[in-house]
Amino acid sequence: MSDKKKEEEVLEEVLEDLEKDAADQAEKKKDTSKDKEEPKKEEKAEKTEKKSGFKKKEKKDKKDEKIEELTDQVKRQMAEFDNFRKRTEKEKTQMFETGAKSVIEKILPVIDNFERGLAAVPEDEKDSAFVDGMDKVYRQMLTELDAIGVKPIEAVGKEFDPEFHNAVMQVESEEYDSGIVAQELQKGYIYHDSVVRHSMVAVVQ
Repeated sequence: MSDKKKEEEVLEEVLEDLEKDAADQAEKKKDTSKDKEEPKKEEKAEKTEKKSGFKKKEKKDKKDEKIEELTDQVKRQMAEFDNFRKRTEKEKTQMFETGAKSVIEKILPVIDNFERGLAAVPEDEKDSAFVDGMDKVYRQMLTELDAIGVKPIEAVGKEFDPEFHNAVMQVESEEYDSGIVAQELQKGYIYHDSVVRHSMVAVVQ
């Protein structure tokens, strides 16, 4: 075999080795790139999951805020309605009391006339059936007025109180001290805690 042929064979072997090494290196690079791509995909998937989870949490937070807002609105409306109901009941009570006082004021002169008429009955006629009947009607009216909260104002022997008494004259008295009501000229009445009519009185000077 000639030297030239030997050189050609050696050269072919070297080229084959180089090609083989190049192929091996290319394969190794391919495997390395795959390994790098897989973690990137996993990281991307994790980021996507985190992102979607954040969105879900954000949506949940918005839902909770809306629920709280609606709950607050309902509570406010209930409070407003409760205040409206209380205010309406108070107004109704005031209107009823105003109407009741108006009726009572018209009845009181009738009570006064009963008292004057019974006080003017002679002693020998006080036991008559007519006087007894009038006295029963008078007492029944007082009982009914008392049942709805109408009561007479105490006057004689009490210290003068401008909230309940209307002084029309001053008198001298050995029985009472100065400033004390000595005589009741017209009986006054209260309805619950409100004065319907002041007592017309004479006060010791």
